[in-house]
Amino acid sequence: MMVYFTQCRLCPRNCGVDRLSGKRGFCGESSQPRVALATLHRGEEPPLCGTGGSGAVFFSGCTLKCSFCQNCDISRGGVGAEVSPEELASIYTQLQHRGAENLNLVTGTHFLPAIAASLGIARREGLKLPVLWNSSGYENDTGLELIESFTDVYLPDLKTLDPVLAGRLFKAADYPGRAGAAVLRMAAAGGIAYDRRGMLTGGTIVRHLVLPGFLESTRAVLTWFAENLSGKALLSVMFQYLPSNDTKQTATGPRKNAPSRTIEDAEYFAVLGMLEELGIDDGFIQEPEADSPWLPDFRRDNPFPEEFSTVVWHWKHGYVN
Repeated sequence: MMVYFTQCRLCPRNCGVDRLSGKRGFCGESSQPRVALATLHRGEEPPLCGTGGSGAVFFSGCTLKCSFCQNCDISRGGVGAEVSPEELASIYTQLQHRGAENLNLVTGTHFLPAIAASLGIARREGLKLPVLWNSSGYENDTGLELIESFTDVYLPDLKTLDPVLAGRLFKAADYPGRAGAAVLRMAAAGGIAYDRRGMLTGGTIVRHLVLPGFLESTRAVLTWFAENLSGKALLSVMFQYLPSNDTKQTATGPRKNAPSRTIEDAEYFAVLGMLEELGIDDGFIQEPEADSPWLPDFRRDNPFPEEFSTVVWHWKHGYVN
């Protein structure tokens, strides 16, 4: 399995570097998985959280360079600790022991072979949780083949279908084509399924974050979803965009053309109108926030508000009682 790292082509960047020898690709990571946090997360869509919370494992590094990244501490800030596949498996089983409803793997594309190996170990050690693949949607066929071998529920982003905007904000002009194809493949893997408690156990939730000032991009995404995935996947529309450190005003103006403000009321209601116009009514709307609880700081002992997060493992401390 680890041979995938020798000429790494796990994501559309196709760096081809030998990460097994310690070299780092666009993601900034070697072959050794690096994890920032494992937590019982209660801020996901309701059928993912239940009473126990979603067992979220946040991996360090990323295959995109989103100029508004709210997790920039871990995506490119160097925060996280290296763990072996055996240690990673132990984190999964501890989440299960602490009552997690599922195993939610967040931004792990660049560690796929190690994740697959760790899940094999964890299954042998009694892991029974449904596995959620929570990603940017920026995947290729090589990665998707590995993902499909262990995933029950897909949680891909569909950030934009505009290649110019994707190039400016994510450093990936090919994002629309790659993510669109990946989302269609994920949705084709199986329909929406729930258990007797209403917890999601199969299928795809497509997530779209509305960017202030870019409603034309949102309309294109919603139209594409209505035309291609109606009745095949759920849609989660998120309005919690918050300017990160990368988008704050500098001496030369806002950085990297990313929005430097939150969603306005008029934009919120305009998107609700789009959903009604397109007949999209099966999914979730995550409302705008009055303050900024979702701008996490992974250097804190709990990066999220305590009502939404019970930390099980932290990169600085290991397991937390």
